[in-house]
Amino acid sequence: MERWAMLAACVLLCCSCTMVTAIQRADMFPYGTLNGDSVLREGDDETSKVLSLPRPLYFFNSPFSQLYVATNGIISAQDLPMEKQYVDDGFPTDFPVVAPFLADIDTSGGRGQIYYRVTEIPSVLNRIAQEVHRGFPDANFTPTHAVVATWENVPAYEEQTRPSSPPNKVNTFQAVIGYDETDSYVLFLYPEGGLNFFGTLPKESYNVEIELPARVGFSRGEIPNILTSRNEGPYYSVTSNEQSVKNLYQFGNGGIPGLWLFHTGNRYSFDNIVPASIKGPVSTPPTVGYDSHMGTTTPDYDEFEEYVENTFDPNTQEREDDYPLTGRNPEFQPAPADGDRSSFLLPQNHYGSDNIPLTFEPVYGFEPPERQYASPNPPQTVAEGGAQQPQEQQPQLPLKVVNVHTPHRNAPPLSPGAHVVSVDEEQVNFDTGVIQYTTENKETCARFLQQCSQNAFCTDYATGFCCHCQPGFYGNGRQCLPDGAPQRVSGKVSGTVYVGSTPVSLNNIDLHAYIVVGDGRAYTAISEVPEPVGWALMPVAPIGELFGWLFALELQNSQAGFKLTGAEFSRHAEVVFYPGNQRLSIIQTARGLDDHNHLTVGTVISGSVPFLPPGAEVTMEPFKETYQYYPSVATSTSIREYSVVTADRGSESFSFQLKQNITYRDCPHNNQAATPETLQILMERVFVMFVKEERILRYAITNKISPVRAPGPELHNPCYAGTHDCDTTAQCIPLEDLAFQCQCATGYTGDGHNCYDIDECAEGLGTCGDNSECVNLPGSHRCHCQRGYEFGYDGRTCVDIDECSSSPCHINARCINGLGSFQCQCQLGFFGNGFYCSQQEDRPERLKTRCEHHRDSVKTTSADGYPICVDSRGEERAGTRTPPGAAPVDCDRPDERLKTHCEHYRDSVKATSPDGNPITGVYVPQCDAEGQYLPQQCHGSTGYCWCVDSRGEERAGTRTPPGAAPVDCDRPVAVTPTERPESMCERWRASLIEHYGGKPGPQQYVPQCEPDGEFSPVQCYGETNYCWCVDQNGRMVPGTKSDDAVKPACISSVPPPTVRPTSRPDVTPPMNTGITLLYAQGQKIGALPLNGTRLDESRSKTLLALHGSIVVGIAYDCKENQVYWTDLSARSINRASMVSGAEPEVLINTNLVSPEGLAVDVKRRLMFWVDSTPDVIERANLDGSGRRTLFDTDLVNPRAIIVVSSTGTLYWTDWNREAPKIESSSVDGQNRQVIVSDGIGLPNALTYDSASEQICWADAGTKRLECISSDGSGRRVIHANLNYPFSMVYYRNHFYYTDWRRDGVIAVNKHRSLFTDEYLPEQRSHLYGITVATTHCLPGSH
Repeated sequence: MERWAMLAACVLLCCSCTMVTAIQRADMFPYGTLNGDSVLREGDDETSKVLSLPRPLYFFNSPFSQLYVATNGIISAQDLPMEKQYVDDGFPTDFPVVAPFLADIDTSGGRGQIYYRVTEIPSVLNRIAQEVHRGFPDANFTPTHAVVATWENVPAYEEQTRPSSPPNKVNTFQAVIGYDETDSYVLFLYPEGGLNFFGTLPKESYNVEIELPARVGFSRGEIPNILTSRNEGPYYSVTSNEQSVKNLYQFGNGGIPGLWLFHTGNRYSFDNIVPASIKGPVSTPPTVGYDSHMGTTTPDYDEFEEYVENTFDPNTQEREDDYPLTGRNPEFQPAPADGDRSSFLLPQNHYGSDNIPLTFEPVYGFEPPERQYASPNPPQTVAEGGAQQPQEQQPQLPLKVVNVHTPHRNAPPLSPGAHVVSVDEEQVNFDTGVIQYTTENKETCARFLQQCSQNAFCTDYATGFCCHCQPGFYGNGRQCLPDGAPQRVSGKVSGTVYVGSTPVSLNNIDLHAYIVVGDGRAYTAISEVPEPVGWALMPVAPIGELFGWLFALELQNSQAGFKLTGAEFSRHAEVVFYPGNQRLSIIQTARGLDDHNHLTVGTVISGSVPFLPPGAEVTMEPFKETYQYYPSVATSTSIREYSVVTADRGSESFSFQLKQNITYRDCPHNNQAATPETLQILMERVFVMFVKEERILRYAITNKISPVRAPGPELHNPCYAGTHDCDTTAQCIPLEDLAFQCQCATGYTGDGHNCYDIDECAEGLGTCGDNSECVNLPGSHRCHCQRGYEFGYDGRTCVDIDECSSSPCHINARCINGLGSFQCQCQLGFFGNGFYCSQQEDRPERLKTRCEHHRDSVKTTSADGYPICVDSRGEERAGTRTPPGAAPVDCDRPDERLKTHCEHYRDSVKATSPDGNPITGVYVPQCDAEGQYLPQQCHGSTGYCWCVDSRGEERAGTRTPPGAAPVDCDRPVAVTPTERPESMCERWRASLIEHYGGKPGPQQYVPQCEPDGEFSPVQCYGETNYCWCVDQNGRMVPGTKSDDAVKPACISSVPPPTVRPTSRPDVTPPMNTGITLLYAQGQKIGALPLNGTRLDESRSKTLLALHGSIVVGIAYDCKENQVYWTDLSARSINRASMVSGAEPEVLINTNLVSPEGLAVDVKRRLMFWVDSTPDVIERANLDGSGRRTLFDTDLVNPRAIIVVSSTGTLYWTDWNREAPKIESSSVDGQNRQVIVSDGIGLPNALTYDSASEQICWADAGTKRLECISSDGSGRRVIHANLNYPFSMVYYRNHFYYTDWRRDGVIAVNKHRSLFTDEYLPEQRSHLYGITVATTHCLPGSH
C-alpha cells in the first residue's frame, strides 16, 4: 500500500511540474553588479546620475539622449523634481516618465537595491527582439541598445511614528527599454511573489490611513507650445486601482502572467502607447525560451534571405559528455507563432537537438541550476474521423523546483596549488523532496581526475567537477597547452567539391597548420590538392581561420577560442558565394592532442565553388568578425569581399557570406567562469596562394581578438600591434604606454628574445612517476608507461597490466602475472612453451618457441659477448648484463631493479632493420653492470670516442677521431660546457649588480649580454627607452643614442657560434627561376624565387652558407650573374658567381670596420659601400681595385646606399638619431645634396622605383614607406604602418623589404598600399640586405 501511495504522490508531483502561473525571478533579465549594473544610492528620494544613451531614444515621437532612474519606481528622460511634486499625484506628469511602479519607495538603511544600466549585450537585445516580434508580429524591429532597471526587494516609505509593516512587504519588479534608430518598446516584468504591497500612504495624509495605489504606465510630460507656452502631453495608464495593481503579476498582455509589453515611441509618427496583445489564455507558462529564428540582431542581407539550411548536425556531435547533466541549463523549443505556449516546455540538451538552425541563437532566459521544468504531456481528445484535437488548456499549478547549491558571489578564487579542491557539502541541501541528490552519484575529482590534463588541477563543485589549467598553461582544463609556445595542427581533408559542374574528390589529403601564438600568425597548408579545386578554394580562407580564432593574439579583456573549446570541438560553417549562389559546407572536428601535443583536426568539405582560372591571384582585405558566445556554442555571421586578378579579365570583386557555429563541451558546474557574450576577431593580413607545381593550398592570416567596442590606446603597445621583437616561443607582456617585456613561453628558457626548449626529462623536471618514461616535447613533456604497464584510473600513475586477464596462454597452460610481464607454464602432464601445450604421448612435432623464432630470425648478432638474463619473452632483464670474463648473474634469482636511464636509452635504440640487418650509423650507448653509462662511449660505425658524465652527456674536449689515442675519462677536463669563463660583458654586469646591492632599479644601467657572453648590440638604461649601439667591446657607437620607443637598428659585429660540421661555402642556386630575391640572413645568403610578383616559398633555399660571417649589404651584377656582399664579421667585401658549385672570392679585406650597405653600378662596373664606424662612403672597381673615398665628412650613421646606373646618381641614408637624412651625389662624388631631412626617423632601407623614377625609403622610426623625386618634389606615402624595415628592393609595382619584427620578407603593392605577401624563413633571426637577381638586366639597372 505504501508503494502505491508513493507512486500516487510522484504522479501528482509530475503533474504539478507542468504548470506555472507567473514568471519567476530567474526569468527576469540578468541584473546586478556582476552584469555591469550601477547601484542607486539608498534613500527615500534618490535619482541616478545621468545615464547617457549611445544613440537617441524615441519616446512617443520625441528623441531623448539621456535617462534618469529614481527610487520611486520610475525612469525619466529629465532630471526629476522633488518627489512631493509627483509621487502622490496621478498621470499625467509634468516630465517624461516610464513607470513600472510609481509609488513612495524608500531604500534607506540598506533595505533593497535598485540597479540600472545601458547595454548592447546580444542576449538582452535578442530577447527583447523576440518578445516584440511575438507581441507585434508585423513590427520590423531590431534593437541596438537597451536600458535595464531593476528594483529588488524595495519597501514602501513608512514614517517612524507609524508601526512598521511586516518584513515581507517588499517588491521586486523590472523595466526594460529596447530601441533602435526609429522605435522603442518597453517591457515590465513582475515575478511571482514580487509584489507584496500595492500602494503607499501619502506623506501628508494627516494621519488618515488612505493608501494610494501605485501608478503604472507612461507619460510624455509637458510639451512646449508657441501660443500657450506648454501643453499637457499624452499619457497611458495600465492601472487604476489596487486590484489592477494586483493583476500585474497575475495577468499579462504578452501571453505570460507578469510580462507586459508596450510600443512606446516612433521617430516619424506616434500618437500614444500601444499595448501588445497575444491571443490565447493569459495563464500560460513563463517564457523560458525564444524563437530561434528571431534570435539574432545581425541585419539580414536580401541576397541571402533564402539561406535557411541546417548544418548543426547532432549526429556529428560528440555524445560522450563527461560532465553530468544535473544543473545544466536546459534548452526549450520555441513557442508557436500563434502564442500558444502550452507545448512549449520540452527541454532539449545542447547535444541532442534535432532542429537547430545554422544561425543558432541559444535560448535566453535559461533556467539556472536552481530551477528546472519538467516536460508536460498536453491531454488530447479524438475528434470525429479519428483526428486528435487538443483539449482546452487547463489551469496551471505552481511548479516544484530543485534547489541546487551554487557558489556564493564571494567564493574564494580557484586554487592552483592542489589537484583537488572541494566545496563544503554540509551546507548543501540535496534533499529537495523531488530529486534525491547525493554525493554517491555525483561525479567528483576523486573519480574522474583522469579527464583533466596533466597540466591541470581539478575542483569539486556542488553539482560536479571542473578542470582548470595550471598557471603557465591555457585551455579548458581537459586539454592544456603551454602559454606562449607556437602550436601545430595536423589532420586530413576529405569530401567532394564541385568546381562549376565538375566534381573533384579530396581523399584524405594532409592539412598542417603552424601558429605563432605570440603575434597571432596562423599558417595553413593543404597538400596534394587537385589543380581545379586548388585554384577555386583560394577564397575559402575560413578553412584556416579556425586556427586563427583558436590561438589569436589576445588583446585586453578577451580570450582566444582554445581557452573555451580545448582540443575537442566541432565547427560547422556554410559559405554562400555571390553572385552565383554556390554553397560550400565545411565541417571541422577536433579530436584532441596527439603524442606531440599537436591538435588533430579532421576537415570535410562538400558543395560547390566558383571556377577560377589557373594562375589567378586572390586578395582579401583585412576585416573584423564578431563572435557571439553561449553555453557550449560560439557563432558568427559575416559578409566577405575578395578580389580575383586574372590575365584575361583583370581585377574583379566578389563576395561570400559565412555562417558558422562552433560547439564544444563546457563545464556547467563552475558558476564563477564568465564567458564573454561577444568578442571581435581582427584579421589584419590574409594571404592565400595555390602552388600549382607542388599542389599546395596555403592560407596565412594574422589574428587578434578583442572586445567588440572600438580598441583603445592599448592597441599601440607593440605586444598588441605585433611590432615587438620577442622570440616566436615567447610571450610579449605589455607594460605602461609602449613598453613591453619578452618572457619565454612555459617550458622554454632564455631572455625572451631568444628562447630554448627546456628538456624536462633530462633536467629532472618531469612529472612522470614510477614505471614510466619521460618524453620531451617542445615546451612540455609527456609520460609514457613502460612495457607491461598502463595508466591507471587517474590517468597519471602507471600500473601493471594483468596480461593474464586476456588469456594469452594455451588452454592447457596457466598464466602467471608479474610486474611488467607474465609467464605461461604448461600444466602438469603437458609440454610446450606455454603458448602451445600438448600431452607427451601424442605430442606432434614440436613447434618453434619464441626464443627459437627470435634466434633463427637474427642474421647477425652482437660481438660483445656480454651474457644477460632474459624473461620468458626473451626480453633482457635490467641489471643482468656482465662483461666477458666476469662471473655471470644468477638468472634464477629474482631481480626487480628498474632499468636505468642508460639501459632505457640503449634498449630504445633500433639497431637492426625489420629484416634483421644492422643499421649503419646508429649509436648504441654502452652501460656498465649497474646500468650506468660507461665513462667512455664509442660510436661503432664512425670510430669516434668521447667521455660522458653520469647523465650520458658528452664532456667537452674529449672527442677523439678513429685511430687516435682516446682521452683518459677518469682525469678531469679543463673546461666543461657549463664552465665557460665569464666574458667581459658578464663580468661588468655582475659588478654593477653587486654595486646596486643586488637589485638594480628600473632607471639604472646593467649591461645586456647575449647567451654566448658577448655584448648585445643594443644597450638600454634599465626599463627606459634610452638606448644606443655598442661594438663587440661594449663601447658606444657614436650617433646611435636614442630616447625613442623605437630602438636603434644596431647590428652585431660578433657572429654566432659556428655549428659543426660546416658545409662547404659554395653556391647552390635555385633551379629554373627567372626572378629571385636574394636576402642576407647572418651566416647565409638566401634565395627566394618570385612567381610573378608572389613569393614562392616552396622553392626558397640557401644560396650560400657562410659560417662565421655576418652578411649585411648585398647587391647583384646582372651582366656577370654575380652576387656581392659585405661581411661585418670578417670586415670584408666579397662576391660569388650564381652558378652551382661556385666559391666566394674576397675582394677587399683591409681598412674596413663596419661595412654595411652595398651597391653595384652595372653600367660603369663600379661598386659603392658605406662603413658606419669611420663614417665614410667609398667606391672601387668590381674586382676591388681602384678603391677611393668619396665622402668622409658630415656622416654619422650611414646605412643604405643605391646607385641609379642610367643617371649615374648615388643615393644613401644616414640614420643619425639627432638629424637623420637622405642624400645624393654623382657617382664621382660631385653635386652632393640633401634630398630629405624632415619627417624621417630611422631610414634604413632605400630603393629606386624605375617606373616612376622616384627614390623610395622605408623608415623604422616613422613606420612609413615613402617616395620622392630626385629634385625633392612629389613626395608621397606608399604605406603608413610598417613594422621594422631594414632593407628594400623594388620590382614590378611591388616593394619587398626585410623586416626585423617579423624576421622575414614582406611584399607591399605600390598602387593599393597593401601588404600582399610574406615569407618567414624556418630559422628565425634578423634579415639584412635584399636585392633582385634576374636572368637579364632590368630597365634602369644598366
